[in-house]
Amino acid sequence: MDAKLVQRFETPTIIVHRHHRTTTKRHHLPLLIRAVVAKPADNNNNNSNTKTTLSSSSSNVYHDTWFDRLAINHLSHCVKAVTGVRSSKSGYDGLVEITRAVFHNFDSTQQQSLIIQALHKAIPNPILMLMNMVLPQSRIGREYCAAFTTIFFAWLVGPCQVKEAEFNGRREKNVVHIQKCRFLEETNCVGMCTNLCKMPSQTFIKNSMGMPVNMVPNFENMSCEMIFGQDPPSTSHDPAMMQPCYKLCNSKKKHHNNCIT
Repeated sequence: MDAKLVQRFETPTIIVHRHHRTTTKRHHLPLLIRAVVAKPADNNNNNSNTKTTLSSSSSNVYHDTWFDRLAINHLSHCVKAVTGVRSSKSGYDGLVEITRAVFHNFDSTQQQSLIIQALHKAIPNPILMLMNMVLPQSRIGREYCAAFTTIFFAWLVGPCQVKEAEFNGRREKNVVHIQKCRFLEETNCVGMCTNLCKMPSQTFIKNSMGMPVNMVPNFENMSCEMIFGQDPPSTSHDPAMMQPCYKLCNSKKKHHNNCIT
């Protein structure tokens, strides 16, 4: 992709890369506004083998709270315990490094199974049993799951909010819209998204809480929707499982589209 630096806004195609959140690192930015002007995308994008290209330089910067760091370290510890993988990094970088090692060292079936085991280890069974009892398949249960996700799991997926959608002919607030998934943004890999997040999370929530959920990632803008109460499509018919990986995949570092399998 051809790109050039400009000093001011001239057309709506300019994408300004700026930090929107506070970060613990201090950088002295130049006075000039740096922007990247990119060529328009090719309109011939109907081919299912076309790889998605996203710039890794557009990453957000997160300022994790003490609760966020506690949750991240707890999940990292649980993944380490069931996989035997170790990491020299801490915080979210450590979690990404651990999951990337799992992605490289196990096949897709093993990856999903190990993450489900880690989730069971992370959330005690009594809590899961209680949630299963008090949150039956009902409007209240679906809306509670959506609200609970936005409050307690933003550290994992990034900023998210509850959306209203139609469910069985009526409107419910049973959808979580993730503006830009932190995990997908950090890994920049479709296979890690599907095998280490989407598929195991769907299975874990359904089997542990009795609540079906369909996670629908948008690999173009890295957003995602979690639709509580909706069964996901079968693996062979799930569009997310047919998505080629990014050209700039951080995990394979090759221009292949076989990250999922």
